[in-house]
Amino acid sequence: MVGTQKITTHLWFNGNAEEAVEFYTSVFADSRITNVARWGEGGPGPQGAVINIAFELAGQVFIALNGGPQFKFTPAMSLFVSCESQAEVDELWTKLLAGGGKPNGCGWLDDRYGVSWQIVPTALIELMSDPDPKASGRVAQALMRMQKIDIASLLRAHLAA
Repeated sequence: MVGTQKITTHLWFNGNAEEAVEFYTSVFADSRITNVARWGEGGPGPQGAVINIAFELAGQVFIALNGGPQFKFTPAMSLFVSCESQAEVDELWTKLLAGGGKPNGCGWLDDRYGVSWQIVPTALIELMSDPDPKASGRVAQALMRMQKIDIASLLRAHLAA
């Protein structure tokens, strides 16, 4: 059962979908695996191997498929995570980079499976929405110098004269 969500993100993995889903459900609170489909006898994959896994991260439904090596993840598609505090940004950033992830700019990172994430404090959206173009411009300039987003630095940039 995929759930009542009308649009579900479907992630293509190369044989490591089960490992990735176990990792993701360990990172986010309110997360769980909801269904695992495995190849049966005579299927195109090895009997018992995972075909796909339905799971939820923080209540959001996803499906992971063991589709093979034909397709790779790119930053053209990312998962955006809204964070309420610097502690949440720090925690998710650290967890998602664990085991071989790669930090990128402006709050983006690629996890060890190649999935791109944006770990973004809600404060950034508020500061970037300031009607004063000079204030929001200073915030944007500060953001461009960051990998992991630092709320205190954004606030200092916003208030600078």
